[in-house]
Amino acid sequence: MIGLLSAFFASFIATLLIIRFEHLHSHISADSDLSGPQKFHKKAVPRIGGIGIALGILIAILLKLQAQPTSVIESTILICAIPVFATGLTEDLTKKISVRMRLLFVAIGALLAINLLNIQIAKLDIPGVDYLLGFSPIAIVFTVFAVTGLSNAYNIIDGFNGLSSMVGMITLMALGYMGYVLADPILISLSFIMVAAILGFFVWNYPRGLIFLGDGGAYLIGFWIAIISIMLVSRHSNVSPWFALLVNGYPILETLFTIYRRKIHQGKSPGQPDGIHFHSLIFRRVLSSGKSGAKQDDWFTANARTSPYLWMLTSLAIIPAILWWQSTPILMGFFTVYIFSYVWLYKRIVCFKTPTWMHPIN
Repeated sequence: MIGLLSAFFASFIATLLIIRFEHLHSHISADSDLSGPQKFHKKAVPRIGGIGIALGILIAILLKLQAQPTSVIESTILICAIPVFATGLTEDLTKKISVRMRLLFVAIGALLAINLLNIQIAKLDIPGVDYLLGFSPIAIVFTVFAVTGLSNAYNIIDGFNGLSSMVGMITLMALGYMGYVLADPILISLSFIMVAAILGFFVWNYPRGLIFLGDGGAYLIGFWIAIISIMLVSRHSNVSPWFALLVNGYPILETLFTIYRRKIHQGKSPGQPDGIHFHSLIFRRVLSSGKSGAKQDDWFTANARTSPYLWMLTSLAIIPAILWWQSTPILMGFFTVYIFSYVWLYKRIVCFKTPTWMHPIN
């Protein structure tokens, strides 16, 4: 409990101070680009909220190490996350770090975790694929790809106030719950320390958007969740690997669909930003439809009301994951249904046929 409280208050206070002294650092920390296709804020806002989250988990882990010097897994993950957070924060401050460079440093963090924690994705319960994953070099490459992909996924979905951070907290609570079910205190600690740290940031980010998560924060959350997900399956053979896929269903699917949309449909680099993510469509065509001349308060309301749609979408994948965490066939079935539901709903919104139940009540 002390660790959770320290993570929350350290993050809360650090984020408050960043906001309070914004005038001293906004020239380097603020997201001043308001014209990008994925931009929906109306004024420059600090995008270094990841600092508070990183400080929160750092203090919580140091306190735990002081009380239990033999507990080193948490500190090991923290060390592995340093290159991930550092490159994201550097991009937040300089706006000059390419996507490839950021992903390279995430891959370095993943390789560190694989070697220091002795974890990797060794199976997917798919004949043929499991045979290939039996070869360590292939398993390592696949694990690095998965960790890098999920880390980047949290950056991709970080488009509205409270979106990426709450999706992260919901997922971490599911992972922490599984740690409780499996009597694994390490997983419980890793999950809820990060939840507490994110919450300290979240209260300043949602609904008013006083500070943004930034690349540093988004990559850190995604990396942390990816490592815990792999650890869960690696440490407990009775957990289906499809649990890790389904519990991260929304960010994984959003990333894969984004790559398909940009590379195949639009014929451009997957790293090029666009404004037609699922969350962007909900904002524009469900909550801001017909309001081209809306006042800033209306846009704020639409921004704040966008994220809960995706929180619910996230929960629709997580609920069956925690109910049937041992059964690969059932989880595969739910993941298939989730994919079809996502694509169907996306297509309905794109074609201006949004289901009536999605429209807000006036």
